[in-house]
Amino acid sequence: MEHLISLKLWSPEKIRQVLDLAKDVKANPEKYRNAMAHRNLLMIFEKPSLRTRLSFESGMTQMGGHAIYYDLSTSPMGSGKETISDSMRTASRFVDVVMARLFKHEDLLEMAEHATVPVINALTDDSHPCQILADLQAIEEKKGRVAGLKLAYLGDGFNNVTHSLMYGGTKMGMHVSVGSPAGEEFSPRADVVADCEAFAKESGGSVFVTDDPAEAVRDADVVYTDSWMSYHIPKEQEEERVAKFMPYQVNSAMMAHAKPDAIFMNCLPAIRGCEQTAEVIDGPQSIVFDEAENRLHAQKAVILTLCGAA
Repeated sequence: MEHLISLKLWSPEKIRQVLDLAKDVKANPEKYRNAMAHRNLLMIFEKPSLRTRLSFESGMTQMGGHAIYYDLSTSPMGSGKETISDSMRTASRFVDVVMARLFKHEDLLEMAEHATVPVINALTDDSHPCQILADLQAIEEKKGRVAGLKLAYLGDGFNNVTHSLMYGGTKMGMHVSVGSPAGEEFSPRADVVADCEAFAKESGGSVFVTDDPAEAVRDADVVYTDSWMSYHIPKEQEEERVAKFMPYQVNSAMMAHAKPDAIFMNCLPAIRGCEQTAEVIDGPQSIVFDEAENRLHAQKAVILTLCGAA
């Protein structure tokens, strides 16, 4: 049984297969209008969502299938009345594929262990692979390739999007540069950096981590940022974190360190005046809504691939 747990576990060939399928799905939606006919997707939500729910539910509908929304806050599994293992064994009898948007990555691993249908990681505190597949698709659309490009990420280096970007980028031959404050609580995990160095060695890419934002962005083809307040971070830390990350804000002066034709990305939600300024996210270099749209197409490709329906 094949799942999408983390891009760390997918080969570059598998990522390329899904990206090529996503391109075709986007260009020829009618070709796939019945590809998931009479099949059901269970959408398990512990964390809130806009793009994840709309893109997965719309995607299944557009391919002739059906999506079931399951809120853990009102469920036996969420209350602890029923175990994850029993819940997944049961759900597997009713549906064809499961996606889960959770806090603990360990819970996702337990779901995949006991499910007898494919399980898709729609976000955990550890990883966000669907977002990065959509990002890679968007970069390739704008730049014509991903291999050999420099992607610079600024901000919170110790989060799921950063780690997933590092995995996906280095596996596909990109030069990934992360600019974040020094210290374990803000920098990418050491094990992720080590893994990505090995992936880059195979792909011809590279990975670089620095606390100098200008150095991270220098000559970048892609400048990327994300929220400074991930869902699991307590609200009382916000003031301190904003002060810590403000030197890493993507503004016009920071974009000037990148290539003149660099594109700006944020997986959203975004706060103007924090991780980026309005002039950047609403400016001509921004592709954030193209990026968001590709969640639909990339996730369709993931579903089709895992369900053998492509």
